Amino acid sequence: MHLYRSHNCGEILPKNVGEVVKLSGWVDRKRDHGGLLFIDLRDHYGVIQLVIDNDNPFFKICEETRLESVITISGEVVKRSDELINKKLATGEIEVAVKEYKIESSSETLPMPVSGDHDLGEEIRLKNRFLDLRRSKMQSNMILRSKIISSIRKRMTESGFNEFQTPILTASSPEGARDFLVPSRLNPGKFYALPQAPQQFKQLIMASGFDRYFQIAPCFRDEDARTDRSPGEFYQLDMEMAFATQDDVFNAIEPVLTGVFKEFSDWEITSNSFPRITYKDAILKYGTDKPDLRNPLEICDVTQAFLHEGVTFRAFKEQIDKGSVVRAIAAPNVAERPRSFFDKLNSWAQDQGQPGLGYILLSGGEAKGPIAKFLSQEAIQNIKNNANAKDRDAVFFVCNKVNEASSFAGKARMRIAEEMDIIEKNIFKFCWTVDFPMYELDEKTDSIIFSHNPFSMPQGGMEALETKDPLNILAWQYDIICNGIELSSGAIRNHKTEIMEKAFSIAGYSIEDLKNRFGALYNAFKFGAPPHGGIAPGIDRIVMLLANEPNIREVIMFPMNQQAQDLLMNAPSDIDDNQLKELSLKINKPKIVEK
Repeated sequence: MHLYRSHNCGEILPKNVGEVVKLSGWVDRKRDHGGLLFIDLRDHYGVIQLVIDNDNPFFKICEETRLESVITISGEVVKRSDELINKKLATGEIEVAVKEYKIESSSETLPMPVSGDHDLGEEIRLKNRFLDLRRSKMQSNMILRSKIISSIRKRMTESGFNEFQTPILTASSPEGARDFLVPSRLNPGKFYALPQAPQQFKQLIMASGFDRYFQIAPCFRDEDARTDRSPGEFYQLDMEMAFATQDDVFNAIEPVLTGVFKEFSDWEITSNSFPRITYKDAILKYGTDKPDLRNPLEICDVTQAFLHEGVTFRAFKEQIDKGSVVRAIAAPNVAERPRSFFDKLNSWAQDQGQPGLGYILLSGGEAKGPIAKFLSQEAIQNIKNNANAKDRDAVFFVCNKVNEASSFAGKARMRIAEEMDIIEKNIFKFCWTVDFPMYELDEKTDSIIFSHNPFSMPQGGMEALETKDPLNILAWQYDIICNGIELSSGAIRNHKTEIMEKAFSIAGYSIEDLKNRFGALYNAFKFGAPPHGGIAPGIDRIVMLLANEPNIREVIMFPMNQQAQDLLMNAPSDIDDNQLKELSLKINKPKIVEK
């Protein structure tokens, strides 16, 4: 018999009754029934009950063994009596009568419980992540992650993509976030950067003559944490295609994602072909370029209604005169809800730093509510027409400058739907956000900057760059959204040096800047680069959705905390003077000003 086990803890069944087995695992729970000691033995595969009576020579050592100690036992599989069968366990019909017992590794008193459900704080969980990962839910999440990645690899390979690895130590590049920098010992005073994404490398792979590339790529960005974004590092399904249009990229990635989501969830997926929403429509109708389509409410513009003669609502009219707009959200069949429903939403808006959430109630052919008396019949009809509102509906209003109004209306749309309990459940609703603006205005510097990905092909090519207002140029850029979460960004890339030069010059880069910062890509394009495009869905976010977890750290093996600290490994950490000397570095810590 094997030194540690003849079976794992999850595979012993009633058919094994009478057999002598050897098992190893962790002591999950213990129950002393006065003369009989029961131990739940747990390994990666399951849990099985051990039984030791007080005549057993190992009874005392079993009694003294702490939870989470690792043991090896030998014993006979016996059938439980009918009244003791545990239907919650796969092994609940049998137990093992212990004959031999050995402690492989004793556990000290636990800093946190492993068995059962407990409300544990982030700090204690991350500091003791090796214990946290023993919990059944965490084991399931990590196995799910492994299976999802295996499935993605298989689907990509079957679609004709080849997996290649790109460098981790590379040059700094403006990808939209801060770089993590690595000092070079052999080149004093110079630094590598960890890749924010393999963007340039995957384009160089296309320029090198390969047709379809992918990898499960680690990416590094010095960003703040969110529930759907881990600070420091993340993984993405990075892919690129030569001689590809936007439709080609969509047709390649949609079957992979729908296949994975169908394989690992029984939730409904609305369509194998994702609906496409322009960036402009997304911002107007949903207040965000990441629309959650499980929510049926839509936003509309009703600015003109408040400019009608007879409208005396000065709070909005004065703001409109200063360049503000009015957004409206029609909420069906809520006009007869109690006043508390509307007061709660108004209080929420004030908690968000807003003056409130204005509304009218449509009932019996009339408009009622706080601002109805300030509106003319013509204005009310205009609002009803634009918001597609009918009798018994309420219409909520947001007034502010365009960007602020869109943003808050988007939040209000979700909040109203939550209060109405109309967000669809147990469903994945995908969509594409397309036609992103190529450039945007940096309000701090009043200069033109790239709004998304600087390597994208502008719609209209060189002609658009030469003849259009930069703020009106659209790019062949697109995002995949699922349930309001951005899974990935992608683009059809620019592959011509002259377009690259012009596009970057509009954003304030000289040709010298281009050569210095993107020299490899710039040179590659001079020697014949194919039209190409790609995308990079986030692995962590895909697993988070399929595991139905609210926080991304629940699907990452060793995540950092909100302050980008690894509490388990104590990183980032200080380094000694010898290391600094080797790297030709000195530490200049910021001075702490006492208040």
